[in-house]
This record gives sequence, C-alpha cells and structure tokens, in this order.
Amino acid sequence: MRREPCGQLNETNVGNEVLISGWANKWRDHGGVVFIDLRDRSGIVQVVFNPETDAELHKRAHRIRSEYVLQIKGDVRKRPSGTENQSIPSGQIEIIAKELTVLNECKQLPFMVEDDTDASESLRFKHRYLDLRRPSIQKNIILRHKVTKIIRDYLDAKGFLDIETPILTKSTPEGARDYLVPSRLNPGHFYALPQSPQIFKQILMVSGLEKYYQIVRCFRDEDLRADRQPEFTQMDLEMSFVKSDEIIGLIEGLLKRLLKETSGEVINEPFQRLTYNEAMDRFGSDKPDLRYSLELKDVSDIVKDSSFKVFLDTLSKGGIVKGVNAKGLAGYSRKEMDDLTKEVQGFGAKGLAWIKVKNGFESPIAKFFPEQTLKSLAERMEAQEGDLLLFVADTKDVANDALSRLRNELAKRLGLIKDGVFKFVWITDYPLFEWNKDEKRFDTMHHPFTSPAEEDIEFFLKGGNEDMPKIRAQAYDIVLNGYEIGGGSIRIHKKEVQDRMFEMLKITPEDADAKFGFLLEALEYGAPPHGGIALGLDRLVMILAGASSIRDVIAFPKTQKAVCPLSSAPSTVEPKQLKELSIKLDTEV
Repeated sequence: MRREPCGQLNETNVGNEVLISGWANKWRDHGGVVFIDLRDRSGIVQVVFNPETDAELHKRAHRIRSEYVLQIKGDVRKRPSGTENQSIPSGQIEIIAKELTVLNECKQLPFMVEDDTDASESLRFKHRYLDLRRPSIQKNIILRHKVTKIIRDYLDAKGFLDIETPILTKSTPEGARDYLVPSRLNPGHFYALPQSPQIFKQILMVSGLEKYYQIVRCFRDEDLRADRQPEFTQMDLEMSFVKSDEIIGLIEGLLKRLLKETSGEVINEPFQRLTYNEAMDRFGSDKPDLRYSLELKDVSDIVKDSSFKVFLDTLSKGGIVKGVNAKGLAGYSRKEMDDLTKEVQGFGAKGLAWIKVKNGFESPIAKFFPEQTLKSLAERMEAQEGDLLLFVADTKDVANDALSRLRNELAKRLGLIKDGVFKFVWITDYPLFEWNKDEKRFDTMHHPFTSPAEEDIEFFLKGGNEDMPKIRAQAYDIVLNGYEIGGGSIRIHKKEVQDRMFEMLKITPEDADAKFGFLLEALEYGAPPHGGIALGLDRLVMILAGASSIRDVIAFPKTQKAVCPLSSAPSTVEPKQLKELSIKLDTEV
C-alpha cells in the first residue's frame, strides 16, 4: 500500500513517481492550490493538489480533514525557490498528487495531534492512540526501543543470557505493598506480582548460569509521583564470581555506549564516585545533581561562637547548622527572601536564616555574630561580594533534605541546569541499615540480601544490635542528573550470614523459612559469590529524551491514581468471577 516512507523522501527522489500512505497532518488552501502535509512514523512530506493539473482530484482534496488516513500517488519535484522548509528532511521537495485514496476518515478530534497541545493529561491518556501519534511522543517510544536494543546487544556480547523469571510468584516483604492475585485452583491462596526478580536471579546464580539479564516488568502498590508507576520496567542483571568494581565497570561501559549512540555524547573517563557520607555532607542527598556545584557547608563549629539563640538551641539538642551559597543573589528583596523561607518550610525545615555579602554583611541576624565569625562563615562558604548565604538549623536529616531541595531550586533560578548535559556519579559505601522512624526499628537500606562490607563481616556476625548503624553495605547506586537510575549490591551467599541478617532484622527462623525458605536452602548447595544491579529503564529513557515524566516514555502509562483512562482499569468484575475465586467483597466496597 506504499513504497516509500514520507519522512525519508528528499532531493534524490526528484522526478520519481512515489506511492505513500499516512495521516493528514495539516490541510491548507493557498490561492486555490491545496497543500496536505502527510505524516507517518518516519516524518512529514508536503503533497500538492493543483486544480490546473487535475480539477476533480483538487475538489476531492478539499474534503480532506485532519487525521484522515490517505494513500497518495504522485511525482516528486523540487519546491519552488523560497518555499523550502529547512526544519524537516523532506523540506526541499513536494509531491504533485496524481491519485488520492481515502483509506479511512476521522471524526472530530478531542484535541489536535501536535506537540504543542494544551490538552490535559487525563484527556490525552483517555485517547492515548491519538496522543501516541504526536511526533515528540513517538520519538520517545522509538528512543526507548533503541535503548533496549543497545542493552541487549551489549550484554549479549558480554556473555549474558536473557532469562525470564516468574510473574506469578510468592508474596515477600520488599519494602512496598505487593499486588496480589487470587488463585482459583487453590482457594484462599494468592500469588504476588514481583516487586523485582531479586530471589529468582540469585537462584539462577546458584544454578551455575553465571551471567543473567532481563528487561523485566516489576510491580509495586505504592503512592505515585511523576517518576513512579504501579508497573515499571527495569534492566536487571546478576553475575557470579564478581566484586563490585567489576559490576560498576560493566555498567559504565553500557551507559557510555547508550549515551554515545542516542545523543552523540562521548564520556571517556571513569564516572565520579562519592561515598554515601560524602554525598550527604556535600549535597544533602544520595542522588546529587552534579551538573552544578552549590555545595552545602556545615558551619556548626563556627556558629557556636555566636549568640544567635536559634542556632545555639539546635546545636545543644544534637542538631546541625548547614548552609549553601546562592551565588550572586544578594540583591533579593525581602519578599523574595520570605518566599524562599516558605519554600524551605515546605521542605520540612523550621525556617531559613540568611546573610547578604553586600558592602560587608547585611542580615537581621548579623548583630548576633562577632565580625571574625562572619568572616569565618564567608570563608567557609567561599563567599564573594554579591552572594547570598542561606542557613538551615535542624536535625541532620531535616537540614540535609531541606537544603538539598533548596539547592535544586536555586540551580533553576540561577540558570545552572543546562539541557543536553549528562553527569553520572556512583554512590558507594552505604550504611547496611537505616532507622525506621515509624516502626521504631532498623531496616536494611537496600534489601535483606545485601552483603555487609568485607571489612565489616566479622563485626556483623559478632557485634550487638547497638552496632548496626556502623556496619557498611557492599551496595552501589548510579545517579544521573539528580535521579537514581540504578542500584545494586554484592549479595549474601552464605547461609550463616543470611541467618544473622534476619536475626538482626528480628525476623524469626520460622518467618524466614516461610517467606524465603527456598532461597535459604539453595544457599546451602554451593552458592557462588555473586552480585548485580538493576537500572530503571523508564527513568533512564526519560532523562535521555529530555522528558519531565516517565509517563512520556511509556506507551500506555497510568495516572497518579494508578488508573488507565484508556481501558478504565482497574474496574469491577462480575460476581461470578469473585465466587470462582472464593472472594467476598466488603459490603461497603
């Protein structure tokens, strides 16, 4: 039904007869001559219907409307001088139509199929088949295809096997709620959709397959944000007989290839590495955006010599005073300062103190600081004339979180975030455990199969629970432009170490056996040392595409309420289906 893609026609086709098919992107009447831009996945080409050439064909072209599906036969000619379109590959030529076939009509559109649409997200998702016709969205989907192909080719060349793991599996505690699937054949029993293939990929290592990967769907029933979906895709891999540096080197090679083949960006040197503590100290976050500096500075040791009660009270309670230098913003008005304060309070901090470096030091709190203390503050924060020094006094966690988010906001205001710049950083040496404030207990920072650091294993096996905060993990995350795009670890491969992990997490042997028994048993049958990583494919493609949400790079995404407007999922089901599953709904539901 067609011989040539629309967007690939160019000057080399001049003088040829072509047969093309696609959608009517735009329709124009210029002085009696009708122009139709015909669009397919490859792009757009201009078709001309001239009444002097074929009056009947011209009359039929007048009835064409947006998104009609057309087949057109015609001759390619060079566009008249001055009418070329430099913004599209086919902009030097046009097609003089000789035949027109309407393959299908299109009823009135709910929104125009164009990149600059103002249609709401819910409307676009309801008519996703129209939204997917927009060139920018198609470009994202094509990029996603290219990324997955590069991943497969790269890992295949490295000797990895693409192995599928079960979708219907066992419910295990992995940090988020499981999606449960009732079993008709086993009434009262449930499968769970996997939050990750973690246990199965470890089983594959015990099985001697050595190098596994999978581009896999994962499911988590949790509250959603712009970069979360109830079902998401990750590139998952596991290797036997490796240490963390080997996995890091493998992933660096993959990401460098992805960047080169999708954006042309060449990165030759190894990626930067920061320990978890260093990242938190300098940037207040374990996923820092390194496209700009704006480093945080702990000034607790300096301000203790002041008489400013807010700072002194915070320090007396074990908190910290930390700041960031907003370069060149000393000219901010009082209203702008009040707005910044409200923003920081929205991040969880109690307030924001400030000092302007402006013909000395200008601030409501400057009177509480000796001149030498102010100079020491300026020196610590590398201040120059015209800078604005911003401080948060709070617990370490709150101060870091608030200033990290303020740092990102300041970068936007200062124009420090440049498009097309990619800054990777590895975060290493994570704590093995973190304190769960809600549950009043320690949880693993990554997951309970993460191995302690080699230097800490003896301490891990023999130490008391009071030593848990000191133990480091053999874990590593890869961060790109402020987004965590992947994380992994060296796994526990000895049963006695895994048993000790469950003991420290207060998981009884009976519970451990019920939830993870098949893995624990497998570890006793010659499990090799192994480790792996998972890259979030949706988030990675989002960054490479320059999109603002992962929903822009997923063909059929769900809303922030985990609803698919296109298919109306989730939906109710027939009472007969529930009866077959031995399920009775709450009468209020």
